[in-house]
Amino acid sequence: MKPGCFIPHMGEYASPEAIVSAAQTAEKLGYDSVWVTERLLFPVDPKNPYAAEPDGKLPQAYRRVFDPIEALTWVGAHTKKLRLGTSVLDMPFYNPVVLGRRLTTLDVLSGGRLTVGFGLGWSDDEFEAAGTTHNKRGARADEFMGVLHAMWKDNPAEFAGKFYTLPKSHIDLKPAQKPHPPIYLAAFSPAALNRIARLADGWHPVALPFPAIRGMWASVLEMAKAAGRDPKELKLSIRGNLHLTDAAAGEGRWPFHGNKDEIKQDIAAARELNADELVIDVTFSPGVKTAKDFEAANEMVRELVG
Repeated sequence: MKPGCFIPHMGEYASPEAIVSAAQTAEKLGYDSVWVTERLLFPVDPKNPYAAEPDGKLPQAYRRVFDPIEALTWVGAHTKKLRLGTSVLDMPFYNPVVLGRRLTTLDVLSGGRLTVGFGLGWSDDEFEAAGTTHNKRGARADEFMGVLHAMWKDNPAEFAGKFYTLPKSHIDLKPAQKPHPPIYLAAFSPAALNRIARLADGWHPVALPFPAIRGMWASVLEMAKAAGRDPKELKLSIRGNLHLTDAAAGEGRWPFHGNKDEIKQDIAAARELNADELVIDVTFSPGVKTAKDFEAANEMVRELVG
């Protein structure tokens, strides 16, 4: 199970220097990958609760966020081996042709180290700012993936859909990874899990109990087989949002919330699921208040993962 960690690209202590320092330290510690997330807005009066926190409130770190793609480009220029992951880019915010070129550029400039994590978003405030809506997100996502596959695999490339169009065009710049960077989807609904089975390279769940992950992953593999794919080709990349405490959180706790012994239990549970990788985000752990705290937390997690 390959270890991955986040870098400090958001919050008061996020800076170009902190991003590079954390990434280079992660590389020295033997992490396989570093990751960034996406948060477009910190609404004053949010229209939706934040599902990743028990109280539904957005963490204060989301008030100041570096763009994920530019942050990873910066990291790629200052590291040699680390894979660079997005956890996750919200597809409704982007045009797939424009984003496809940006991701291709990042993969080429980094020497083929990009892993693309996609989601569908949840914030009505962010949808409004991006000029889109919740409507037809699933159908749009299918076409979005179709455009990327065409751009990355075909030349000339073309796509004609209801929502997106790529006129037949020569696109000579292709990703360094063949046929393209791995694409993971963060998904929970049956339709979204089916999208993984048909179109993606893996699943990137977060904040789900391990029994739920086991059941959903089994469904994805069955759907992949039904779609004519080899289930062994799909990867499970689990994200854990660390909330480290001195006292045990006890029964009913969220995954990766609790003391060190409980975090070890979660790491073992991820390993029992034969996860290809485990990515830990220490950003919101109570003891992380500075960039140095961030690096120290990543070092502690690396020791726990082993």
